[in-house]
Amino acid sequence: MAERGADRAAVSVPDLLQAARYWGVRIATAESCTGGLIAGALTEVAGSSDVFERGFVTYSNAAKVEMLGVQEATLAAYGAVSEPVAREMAEGALRQSAAVLAVSVTGIAGPGGSEFKPEGRVCFGLAMRGRETVVATVEFGPRGRALVRAAAVDHALGLLAGALT
Repeated sequence: MAERGADRAAVSVPDLLQAARYWGVRIATAESCTGGLIAGALTEVAGSSDVFERGFVTYSNAAKVEMLGVQEATLAAYGAVSEPVAREMAEGALRQSAAVLAVSVTGIAGPGGSEFKPEGRVCFGLAMRGRETVVATVEFGPRGRALVRAAAVDHALGLLAGALT
């Protein structure tokens, strides 16, 4: 189910990393439309290496398949910008790492889009060992490429922070 891209308070990355340290949780990212910006936000903070395990930038469908094990059948049936692909990306990041928590992002930052997949649609996955994977779609709207990507990063950081509280 899609939710509207309501702006919300930015997550404190140092606080997020401290919560992960407290719980002994290592984090991985699987990114498409954000192109590594989530990993960049996490590693911007000195000392993050004890929490951030690795990041996968899987911009192409081939990279999603090869690096994360996303099924070609899933991509063919739903397209790259879909909750099933976001789910498989997050679960693949856990499988391919020593992380306990993984977030994935796949979307249409713009410009462009279509009637069925408009600019600003971003699908997220949140996978944690021992828990059911959660997926969601957020409609950020046609804010422009930079703003959609920034909003997606903020939302993903919020998902990670929420999983640690």
